[in-house]
Amino acid sequence: MKNYYSAFWLSLLCIAVFIVQLSISGFTDALVLNQSSWIQPWRFISAIFLHASPEHLIFNLFALLLFGLILESIIGSKKLILVFFASGIIANVIAVNFYPSSLGASGAIYGILGCLTVLRPKMAVWVFNLPMPMFLATILWVGVAVFGIFNPSGVGDIAHLSGIAAGGIFGLFYLAQFPAAKKEARKKIWIDERSMRAWEDQHFS
Repeated sequence: MKNYYSAFWLSLLCIAVFIVQLSISGFTDALVLNQSSWIQPWRFISAIFLHASPEHLIFNLFALLLFGLILESIIGSKKLILVFFASGIIANVIAVNFYPSSLGASGAIYGILGCLTVLRPKMAVWVFNLPMPMFLATILWVGVAVFGIFNPSGVGDIAHLSGIAAGGIFGLFYLAQFPAAKKEARKKIWIDERSMRAWEDQHFS
């Protein structure tokens, strides 16, 4: 299965759009997700590539590149793009009913996380400066989003949950298509001992 680094190109597109946002007045308002999206449906897609700040962009790009490239190596470029756009659009269709306006690739990226969680639930990742299996990290991310719904902070937590649910459904579908993924999902949880000892030395020495 060939890998064309679609996650990388999607990241470059987000960067290019952000540069245009900074350069052209009114560009963001013309493409952001809001109630106009029902009569201007392209906003459900365009809002995915808009970002509110450099920090917002960098955080999303880090997750997109890290987890996107891993998922792409499993399911291929075309399916990664499908997960990204479908999850982002579904997240936006739901989010527009709860927020006056929103923007960002988070819903699409959470879709990647949801899909990857199903296909590689025991893959070791670092979250909150702790090593843990992917499924536990996802439980924490979901918990943070649920907490955010009841304690609003300007973050689109409903979009995050919608995206991760959509991605999880794609993951279940792809799990049946890729025998290697099903085999990986059944493996025992394994965290590199060297990494764990380095974390212990850093925090407990």
